[in-house]
Amino acid sequence: MFGDNGGQRRHFSLKGLLLFLAVVGPGIVTASVDNDAGGITTYTLAGAHFGYALLWTLVPITVALIVVQEMCARMGVVTGKGLSDLIRENFGVRITVLLIIALVIANLGNTMSEFAGVAASMELFGASRYISVPIAAALVWLLVVKGTYSLVEKVFLVASGFYATYIISGFMAGPDWGNVLENSIIPSFSFQPGYLLMFIGLVGTTIAPWMQFYIQSAIVEKGIRIQDYLFTRIDVIMGCFVTAIVAFFIIMTCSATLFVNGVTVETAADAARALAPLAGQYASWLFAFGLFNASVFAASILPLATAYTVCEGIGWESGIDKKFEDAPHFYVLYTSLIVLGALAILIPGAPLITIMFISQVLNGMLLPFILVFMLILINDKKLMGDHTNSRLFNVLAWGTTIIMSFLTLLLVVTSIIPELLG
Repeated sequence: MFGDNGGQRRHFSLKGLLLFLAVVGPGIVTASVDNDAGGITTYTLAGAHFGYALLWTLVPITVALIVVQEMCARMGVVTGKGLSDLIRENFGVRITVLLIIALVIANLGNTMSEFAGVAASMELFGASRYISVPIAAALVWLLVVKGTYSLVEKVFLVASGFYATYIISGFMAGPDWGNVLENSIIPSFSFQPGYLLMFIGLVGTTIAPWMQFYIQSAIVEKGIRIQDYLFTRIDVIMGCFVTAIVAFFIIMTCSATLFVNGVTVETAADAARALAPLAGQYASWLFAFGLFNASVFAASILPLATAYTVCEGIGWESGIDKKFEDAPHFYVLYTSLIVLGALAILIPGAPLITIMFISQVLNGMLLPFILVFMLILINDKKLMGDHTNSRLFNVLAWGTTIIMSFLTLLLVVTSIIPELLG
């Protein structure tokens, strides 16, 4: 009898593992891409300028990320529709079109920053941007246009694994682990303008509008069933923790090397360059490769997320598994975003900083609206049935939305005022 039960448990465990492997993907990929060139730069500056002081913020930030991503994942599984599709059906075409226009502009600016990350990271290895950027753009275009959803997701999951380079760099930096632990669990808040701005930047770079649209679209295209949702929830939570761990090690690495030695940097590429004499050439190369991987990874996902959002919102066919003739708008939009994003880095004198500034402000303005739309949708019993938020989850979700809305408003204000004064 004991042997039979043991065999049965092994059978169920194996079945559960296979189901999880079949479902895993959207959560880990979406959360991993959150650590893009802009995110890595923000974490780098946090560590270089403030040492370990901001490590504690990753705990509440991770909770907020899990809450938001889980709601989108649940809506995708239950409704079988993307977020922009649901917004159009429930809030009207006009609101959807305005959201789409703002999101396209913001994501185009973000895509340009990813290709800037490709150029900066490869220049550290001696490769010209006029070679690295076109090659990277061609590769990400071919992957999506010529591949299937299953292949693309597998490649993205492998790319997610390369974020381990930052973890290795962190150990090579030789941090003060006692100091790291203390600052990770004990908040040390400051009202100094620089600290507040960096705190807001950390929050703002973690939960971006495009993420909510992408994860829901990816889950819909993957065709995950409601009975398998438990595995999707695990996928989402794992992805959020992986993101937080990578961010933790980037901040820690820069704290243990740059901050301790008083080295000032302005970009992630500067940090990679400065790491060589402080933590060794290998740590520098790993940090630079991590930036390259993150930039290419995000340069694939951001245009893809935008194409999903636009096509679902307007009612056009979309999906990696569809042929060009079946979803022409989807592929034309994806191609256009990649071409424009890459060209901006290759054209001398292109106002990249201005474009990135505008995209950051648009992201900050969009997020509160999207979070409110999500909460209204997920609590609609006609739409979600028995899968609406519980009372406790609503408290967490609305609390997260209010705090995120307040902080992103501060981010917009603190971004606009210096620009106007300058």
